Order: sequence, then structure tokens, then C-alpha cells
Amino acid sequence: MKYYFSKLIVVFSLFLLIGCKKNETQTVVKSDNPKNSIEYASGFSIVKYEGYSVVNVVNPWPNANEKFTYVLTENNTEIPDSLQKYTSIKVPLESVVVTSTTNIPFLEMLEVENKLVGFPHTDYISSEKTRALIDKGSVKNVGQNEKLNIEQLIELSPDLIVTFGVDNNNPMLNNLKKSGLKVLIQGDWMEQSPLGKAEWIKLYGALFGKEDKAKELFDKIVESYNQAKKLVNDKPATSKVLYGSMYEDVWYVAKGNSWVAQFMKDAKANYLWADLKGTGSEGLSFEKVLDKAKTANVWIASGSFKSLDELQKANPHYSQFDAFTNKTIYTFEGKFGATGGTVYYELAPSRPDLVLKDYIKIFHPDLLSSYEFTFASKLN
Repeated sequence: MKYYFSKLIVVFSLFLLIGCKKNETQTVVKSDNPKNSIEYASGFSIVKYEGYSVVNVVNPWPNANEKFTYVLTENNTEIPDSLQKYTSIKVPLESVVVTSTTNIPFLEMLEVENKLVGFPHTDYISSEKTRALIDKGSVKNVGQNEKLNIEQLIELSPDLIVTFGVDNNNPMLNNLKKSGLKVLIQGDWMEQSPLGKAEWIKLYGALFGKEDKAKELFDKIVESYNQAKKLVNDKPATSKVLYGSMYEDVWYVAKGNSWVAQFMKDAKANYLWADLKGTGSEGLSFEKVLDKAKTANVWIASGSFKSLDELQKANPHYSQFDAFTNKTIYTFEGKFGATGGTVYYELAPSRPDLVLKDYIKIFHPDLLSSYEFTFASKLN
């Protein structure tokens, strides 16, 4: 899965210009001082002009050699000649297909989940609200992200398909465009800042004409995140933390500039690989991990383990860690939707404040004694 997830503000003066026919084309000019409305995310920008917005996606996948520009137009606005070469998307959208579960919470938070008409492999969706739409037949299963059912998408004829790419070679994207379908590439999964990931809700605010609502929701998340950080401002980082687990013969630890490592830093924990430069993960041997983390007093295990017994059956050598002996092992991946979708993968990118609170409760349980975990589970 990809940890995937976006947004804007409608200018009131535009409405003063729309006193004529609804479908009348208007010519507009750029505002004098256009500003990017994105504060935390590094992978995209949104600049608002009179009657249209320009969205730039600058980091869609690792080592990307191209950027994407989209022009969101309102009320048949005529855009400047300099922008004609870019994909134009009429907003607000009336129907959409998204391809990452991280997009689902954004739609629900903005109360536009009923605009969703298709999703690849719908079993991955864990939200009860969107699952109800799937069960009702309102949201169609449109294949897999790398192998979308183009014929079905043409039949659905969504206003827009929001998808992602993993590298510079993705023929599916070209096939979608050749079929006349509007496609927007987003890169929320590339963000390493917790608040940067969540800020992609502003993209969906821009797409659905709910810029103000998106900003309001995001600002509350920022406030909640910062309030949680303040709880540990004066706390020492006493928890020595091991992260990850074995996958086949490799143990993948989160690098020091990764999304995961940032949460541990903000929660005031001593993450043992915090000085490992880079984002994403690093593959290590079991022996190297054991040598460094045998005495770690907290272990955040990757994987959907439900008990210490299940963890040990996966690899008997896990019992060599002190955290196993002391029963201080947690996972964030143990909660699922009705059809098997992982709640953490879907919701965590859009609610970093809740992820941070989970980490704080693990490392400083006295601070959030009445708070119940949203994602984390302790293995017993």
C-alpha cells in the first residue's frame, strides 16, 4: 500500500461578474499578488487567481523527472494563453475516481464521499461510511491501480481520476489520457512531514469548491498536533525505540528523515536510527538490528501482529529483544475494516494529530492517561 493523500479558496468578486448566463465564457486576468496557499507540504502548490487556480505537483514519485500542472477553472472561465497547454479541470467536480485509500478520509471530511464513483480493489477501503456506498453499488470496483479497467472508467465517465505513479514508467496513465479521461497525478505519499501529508486535503477542497472548509479542517488538525507536541516539550526522550520487523531475510528500519521518524521525534522518543539520513526505509540484517536494539525498551513493530505469540511464530529470534521479554511491543497496523482494509494506512496520513497522540501515549503514558489509542495496539 501507499501511504497516500489535499486543496483552496473561491474569490467572492468572481460572483459579481457572473450576473449573466450560466454558461457564458469569461476572460479573467491574474491577481496582482497571487500566493501559494500551501504551508507545510513540499510536493504541491495551489495559487488562486480570479476564476481559476493553478495546481503544481512537483514531487509525484522518487526521482521524478517531470512535474505536473493543472488548471482548475470555475464557471467556464477563459484562462490565459500561457496556461492553455496544461490539463484544464472544471470545478467543482460532480464525480471522481480516486485510487488510494488515503484519499477516502479527505472526501469524507469534506462531506463529498457521495461524489466517489469508482475505486480500484474496493476491499481495501475500511471506512464504514464509504463501505456503505460500496455495498449500495454507488462506488464501483475499477480494477487495480496499475491495471485500471479503462472500459469501465469510460462507462462511468468521471469528471476526474485522481491517481498516483511509483516511477517514471507508467503506461496506464498514458492509456487513461488517450481514452479522453481527465487524470490528476498526486504525490501525497511522498510527503515526509506529518502535517504536509494532511495538507493535501486542500487539493480536494479546490476540486470540490470547498476551499474554506478544507482550510478550516486542516487548521484544526495543525492546532491539535501542536497541542500534543506541547505536552512533551519539557519531557526527556527516555524511551529507546526499535522500529520495524523482518520481511523475508531483511529488517527494514525507518530512516531518520522519514514520516515515522518525525512522529517519534515530536513525541520525544529516542529512535535508534534517527541519525540515519534519508527518507523511506533501510534494509538491515537481523544481526545488525539485534546488536543495536537488543536493549530497546519499546518496539514499534511493522505488520499486523495481534499477539506476542503470533510475533514469535513469525520469527523465533524476536524473543532475543528486551522489548519482547518486557512485553513493550506495539503495532499500528492491527486494526481493520470489514473487508480487511488497514485503518492506519487509510486514516493516518490525514490525521497525524491522532498518530502523534498514540505515540505520546506509548512513550509518556502518564500524559494521556484517559486517551484511547486510535491506531496502536499493544501485543500481549
